[in-house]
Amino acid sequence: MESVQERLVEFSLEAHDLYLNKSVPHLEGPPEPLQFYRDWIGPNKPCIIRNAFSHWPALSRWTPEYLREKIGSKMISVAVTPNGYADAVAGDRFVMPEERQMSFSSVLDIIEGTVQKAGVFYIQKQCSNLLQELPELVDDLEPHVPWMSTALGKSPDAVNFWLGEANAVTSMHKDPYENLYCVISGEKHFILLPPTDRPFIPYGLYQSAVYQEQDGGEFKVIDNVDSHKVPWIPLDPLDPDMERFPQYQLARPLCCTVKAGEMLYLPSLWFHHVRQSHGCIAVNFWYDMEYDIKYNYFQLLESLSEIANGSS
Repeated sequence: MESVQERLVEFSLEAHDLYLNKSVPHLEGPPEPLQFYRDWIGPNKPCIIRNAFSHWPALSRWTPEYLREKIGSKMISVAVTPNGYADAVAGDRFVMPEERQMSFSSVLDIIEGTVQKAGVFYIQKQCSNLLQELPELVDDLEPHVPWMSTALGKSPDAVNFWLGEANAVTSMHKDPYENLYCVISGEKHFILLPPTDRPFIPYGLYQSAVYQEQDGGEFKVIDNVDSHKVPWIPLDPLDPDMERFPQYQLARPLCCTVKAGEMLYLPSLWFHHVRQSHGCIAVNFWYDMEYDIKYNYFQLLESLSEIANGSS
């Protein structure tokens, strides 16, 4: 197995040296579809695009006052955790948030500090919640990104709305989607790792559980007894335990901040960890990835990394 690990390390380092950028590049405007496919989607490289949705009314309209008037009474799904980490490893469990139905205004009350509640609140349901739960906001933007839809020959599978507190954190993971992440207000802070760094990223299998607030305001972890174990990344890139995960020293994460009015292209299967400024509002578009030679290539890398690291 040692030779497999050595080859994977060499391969990853060569990928960084040969074609991956040392920082996330910026484009100054929306690209032509074919050019974007050739330069970014095909090579599977991220970039930040400025002025890509400057025509959206949402950029100027989506103030707390406007949102209260437009959708304040709407009931929406909200993730609640004791520490801001939803869908993350906690000890020997993979713990999901308590999901509550709340009015949009009540979430704004918590974010603005006029109401105090135990826990950290985050609108983050990834089921096309903008279209399903907040259709009143669709006229303030576009239901897809035209040049991306043309480049991929399809419409997005989901359009998601994000709003939360500064303590809300998205733990390191990857998605099988081509992701366009648009920040409407505030900032999002990303740590990115390419699929070729998979040999340095630890995985484990964890009992699934969910947070549940008790009468006294404390949160209890409740096991999902009948569920399968969940493969997840136990490493926190903000404070990596190098003694426990020494291979992570070879990873080369990219850090970037996406500001209001900017769009991050996050390629499929890139690992990412996300933080945000308090009250940040964002919308993202998920386009299902092509299950082609690129997918098969990264799946092979995934399998070899599991063999080399002795995981299942």
